[in-house]
Amino acid sequence: MPDLDEAGALRLLGVSRTLVSRLSRQAAINQSSLEEELLANRHIDEERHFEAMAEMLGLPFTAKINGDNVQDLPRLDSQLQYPTQVRVIERHRAPKVAIVPQAARLGATAELLRKLPDLRQTLVVTTPSAIRKAVWTCGAERRVRSVVFHLFETAPDASARIVASGKQGFLGGGILAALLLILLHAPALMLPLIHVILSVSYLFAIILRIVALVLLRKQSPPPRLIDLPPALPRYCVMVALYKEAEVAAQLIRSLERLEWPSARLDIKLVCEADDLDTLTALKQVRLPPNFEVVEVPPCAPRTKPKALSYALAGVRGEYLTIYDAEDRPHPKQLLEAYTRFVAAPPDVACLQSPLVIGNPEKSSVSALFALEYAALFRGLLPMLARFRLPLPLGGTSNHFKTDVLREVGAWDPFNVTEDADLGMRLFRHGYRAETLRYQTVEDAPVNYNIWLGQRVRWFKGWFQTWLVIMRNPGKATHELGFPAMLTFQLMIGGMLLSALMHPLTPVLLISILYRVFIDIDSGSSLTTRALVVLDLFNVFGSYAVFLLLGLKCMVAEEKRRVGWRWMALPYYWMMVSRAAWRAANELRTRPFFWHKTPHRPRDEAAMPDG
Repeated sequence: MPDLDEAGALRLLGVSRTLVSRLSRQAAINQSSLEEELLANRHIDEERHFEAMAEMLGLPFTAKINGDNVQDLPRLDSQLQYPTQVRVIERHRAPKVAIVPQAARLGATAELLRKLPDLRQTLVVTTPSAIRKAVWTCGAERRVRSVVFHLFETAPDASARIVASGKQGFLGGGILAALLLILLHAPALMLPLIHVILSVSYLFAIILRIVALVLLRKQSPPPRLIDLPPALPRYCVMVALYKEAEVAAQLIRSLERLEWPSARLDIKLVCEADDLDTLTALKQVRLPPNFEVVEVPPCAPRTKPKALSYALAGVRGEYLTIYDAEDRPHPKQLLEAYTRFVAAPPDVACLQSPLVIGNPEKSSVSALFALEYAALFRGLLPMLARFRLPLPLGGTSNHFKTDVLREVGAWDPFNVTEDADLGMRLFRHGYRAETLRYQTVEDAPVNYNIWLGQRVRWFKGWFQTWLVIMRNPGKATHELGFPAMLTFQLMIGGMLLSALMHPLTPVLLISILYRVFIDIDSGSSLTTRALVVLDLFNVFGSYAVFLLLGLKCMVAEEKRRVGWRWMALPYYWMMVSRAAWRAANELRTRPFFWHKTPHRPRDEAAMPDG
């Protein structure tokens, strides 16, 4: 028995010769073990398999371990990634070590027990799932405290835990007071100066989008994936779920469609421990063996980035991607991401997939949301990646090198738009992001109130990200480089400013019409005429570029489904402005509050061509 190999051990455990042969071929391709293939592809129930090994070794078996009885030793969290053993201490009983025997070492383990029979008194066989669940429970409080405070303690300038530093508050208040003082005493000087600064800033933001429009390439054919090596690395997929009981079954179906060997795919469904409805819905679905439900202890701040950072301790994959509960990713997306990572330079640490709205026909809100997403994910972000500039990432479908993600501090638990913040932090650490071709389909909010809550959260997070970067502008410019810093100011700062100032657009148009048709003499100077032209271009050019970039990035079917709903754009931008002002107020009153966007299941996960 000491010379028993893995195939022989599985045969002794009752696995047929035909299945062992098939598992051997698959394991050779995936560079995995026969046992991994056996369990990952549902050929046998995990409990039955390890119970059979326990019987063969003459050891007791337990399917459950009470996490409160597990000793929280140093490096305990390594058992979340590679569960092999934990020390269990119970009252009035001798300590036990719960082990996960390997089929490949079954003969050696049996021989060891023969030579050291007293070991049988201290060992009990269990399953990898039981060890992981016990360790999650055992180290929960320690782990969640570490996650909440890690970034703030190791890199306080990169954390949004403090909304604005004392220096920022002093400078901001001083500048605002000075502007108001000058405005009161010299309005004739100050108002034209502010007008010029705002108009020129707005113009540069439009130019950035015009560049994206000019450089926009026609839809390229799907990427070629024929050069993939036969053995693929382990890939982790994480989905943060909160109050998502309705879409749980749809999510599982979408993730099961991903084309990646089951034995090399680690899927983590990250839930709040007190979200009983979602946890119950997941228990009612027969989850595949490579799915794991991670329960995050209730702890402020109640945010998605905190939940993701908590689950990161258990990630085993070399690569990691994030999806939202309602996402329907293209089945080949992981394959494309891995292909690109292999071919890309070492500094490419993140890849962003395009997000495509699957319900643009439902309302004007969802139609304009679809145009917005098309312009951003298929126009602006590819342009930024082309010029090696930082990308404000989307909150889903971004793929990371796991070791780099850990190196830069992962997600900021206090930033409610954690994606944009992480994109900038990666760039500051010398890494950059590129874009993918295969999309993820998701639904936009149809209802105004739901849209408003989501957009308020986004704006609040963008404010947080801007404040974090501007804590030390000199240092940030040195780390980012001037072109990247300028791009950040145009993309994030410009967006915030334009959203806040958009209600002045009707006032500006009335002022222009008054000067042109009524008070003709006041518009006779060259400077005034230039400003009138610039204002007209800014107003109408911003609308035109938004629509052209969005429509040009869409395929014909998407355009048909949007229809004439784009005509609601002026009203939509007023909605955006309201969200920005509300976010600015919430930044003061409840900066870390997470506006939950409810999701509903779809009958079919429609995938636009692409």
